[in-house]
Amino acid sequence: MAEKQRILIVDDDSNIAELISLYLLKECYETEIVGDGEEALRVFPEFKPNLVLLDLMLPGMDGYQVCRELRTGSQVPIIMLSAKGEVFDKVLGLELGADDYMIKPFDSKELVARVKAVLRRYQTSPVAAASHTDQQGDFVEYPDLIVNLTNYSVIYMGHSIEMPPKELELLYFLASSPNQVFTREQLLDHIWGYEYIGDTRTVDVHIKRLREKIKDHSGWSLSTVWGIGYKFEVKR
Repeated sequence: MAEKQRILIVDDDSNIAELISLYLLKECYETEIVGDGEEALRVFPEFKPNLVLLDLMLPGMDGYQVCRELRTGSQVPIIMLSAKGEVFDKVLGLELGADDYMIKPFDSKELVARVKAVLRRYQTSPVAAASHTDQQGDFVEYPDLIVNLTNYSVIYMGHSIEMPPKELELLYFLASSPNQVFTREQLLDHIWGYEYIGDTRTVDVHIKRLREKIKDHSGWSLSTVWGIGYKFEVKR
C-alpha cells in the first residue's frame, strides 16, 4: 500500500483548520494541524509534510515569515491561505516561494483540487550529477543546462538545482521553444491553466525567481521582450 501523503495545516482558526482537515482526510491524506508559526517550524521536520497549507494571519510569526523560514531549507510546496485578496499580498507570497494562493472563504472542492494539482506537479528526484546519458523522458538540453520534465529535475553547471514545480514547468516550456516569444497571458494559460485565476504579474515573479537560480549563459538566456513577454533566447 502506498504511503499517504502528508499535509501540514497552519491556521489559528481551529474551526477552519478542522474543516480543511476533514476534507483532506476524506481524500486519504494524512493531516497535522498547528495554530501558529513557531509551532509550524517545530513540527515541520518531524512530520515531514508533502505540502503545507499556510494561513497568513497568524499570531506572533506571520505566514510570510514562516514561508521565508521554510524556504531556507526546503522546497516543499506551499499553498497560502488568506482573507487578503490584494494583488500585492499575492505577489509577495509568490516572491517568498509559495506555489499557490487561495483567498478565504474558499470552496472545499477547489481547495482539494488545488492541493491535488500542486502535489501532482511536485515530484522529488534523487540529487545526482546527471549527464546527458542519464536523462530519460521529456527533457531539453543546452550547454550547462538540462531541464527534465519527467522526473522534475534541473541540472545547471553540473549541479542539481531545486525549484518548485511551476518554476520548472515555466523554464521547460520556454526552453522547449527556443527564441519564440510568449506573452504573459499565454504563459499563464500554458503553465497555470484553468486551475489558476491570477494576475499576469505571477509570471514576472516566477521569471525573477528563475533568474536568481539560473544565470544567463554565453549560449542562452531568459530574455524579456519589452511590452510583450518572455523568451528562451538561444544565441548564435
